[in-house]
Amino acid sequence: MPQRHEEEEEIKVATKTLRLKEEEIKKIKKNLRLGGLVAKKKIMKTSIFIVDDHYMVIEGIRSLLQNEKDIDWLGHATNASSCLSFLKQQLPDIILMDINLPDMNGIDLCKEVRKLYPSVFVLGLSTFNQQAYIRDMMENGASGYILKNADKEELWDAINTVMKGKSYMSDEVAAAFKEKNTGMPLITRREKEILQMIAQGNTNAEIANKLFISVATVNTHRKSILEKFDAKNTATLIGKASRQGII
Repeated sequence: MPQRHEEEEEIKVATKTLRLKEEEIKKIKKNLRLGGLVAKKKIMKTSIFIVDDHYMVIEGIRSLLQNEKDIDWLGHATNASSCLSFLKQQLPDIILMDINLPDMNGIDLCKEVRKLYPSVFVLGLSTFNQQAYIRDMMENGASGYILKNADKEELWDAINTVMKGKSYMSDEVAAAFKEKNTGMPLITRREKEILQMIAQGNTNAEIANKLFISVATVNTHRKSILEKFDAKNTATLIGKASRQGII
């Protein structure tokens, strides 16, 4: 009987030890799980890339975001070509994209980026708050649209909203978008430059000489501008552009 009692006691001790070990294992697993969640939270940053040909704008946006612990600033491109080259190497979460770029307008670039890299969000960043620009940008894949005068709070709100898979428009942009369509055509920076020179009375040859391009190129731009404004002659073109505040 004493021997049996001792065996029972040993079984009880072994069982208790096993239970303690099981509890320790559970605690270890819990700590590992919590540690993993903390680590994951620490490394979950939103990566940002900006496409704009004005360094003051780039530096301004960078200064607003660079010290934010949840932002990973990947850099910038000053034209569409550089942007597309960068994306072949690395994909950001969000691209802040200007509309007026030297080699391709931001609307076409947005469409191209969204087609090639659907996981990348595009947030339009512009000085233009006309309905046509906003509509075209959003219809070509942008997840949001803000103006370059946005403050840090608005920019941060836009980034967070877009990262949740929602669309974002600042109050000023939303108001402009709801206004009655003015029929303002979308023209490139070069077309606007040529339009202004036409309004100043420059001939095609004079424009070509001042811009260091061929007369044939000026003619092509001029035809494109007339078509976009639905104008049959220069006088009608200048009148329409003037009424819409372009010149």
